[in-house]
Amino acid sequence: MAIRAVVFDIGGVLEITSRGGDPMRSFPALLATWDARLHLEPGELDARIGEMDALLKSLGKDGELGTCSEEEWLTELRLATGMNQEQLDAFLRDFWDIYLGEPNDALIAYFASLRPTYKTALLSNSFVGARAREQERYHFAEMTDLIVYSHEEGIAKPDGRIFELTCERLRVRPTETIFVDDVERNIAAAHELGMRGILFQETAQTIADIQAALAE
Repeated sequence: MAIRAVVFDIGGVLEITSRGGDPMRSFPALLATWDARLHLEPGELDARIGEMDALLKSLGKDGELGTCSEEEWLTELRLATGMNQEQLDAFLRDFWDIYLGEPNDALIAYFASLRPTYKTALLSNSFVGARAREQERYHFAEMTDLIVYSHEEGIAKPDGRIFELTCERLRVRPTETIFVDDVERNIAAAHELGMRGILFQETAQTIADIQAALAE
């Protein structure tokens, strides 16, 4: 069946994150830096945040699924870490800078060029607050037909429901859709629904694989 839609993941694909970038611009490096700033033992901040997230999830509150608001998460973060407001603001600037990564300019340009020949969407396991910050930095809304965020839908990849929802909103069948992600279990889940999954490893390979699928 001919391809009618192309769906991309965001982090690690259109945004270059620590997996393929500077290790000093990564969440482990961020936490290590803030351990020192807060005069904590190495690994203590990570442990405190982990305990906080576990407690929130035990109460049914999860930032990735949108069952916890950004304000709730920030309140708990401040309590768990002991940061004052100035420290919290600085930590969040660092957090979002790493979360947003750097633009994969070549792949962003290619993705934008697929319209209007193909319907396009972005499908991301996200966190509360991500839409506004990604829009401010990348202007994704202007280059795609649809953006689906896990924190807004209450469903995250690899749950098949979020792929089905994306296809429904694009008004295409899964078998008419290419899905690009850098996580193998998400590609496997897309395959199960009949989508053509392409694992992102690097930009030229991804574009070549998409072009080959479109030419079939």
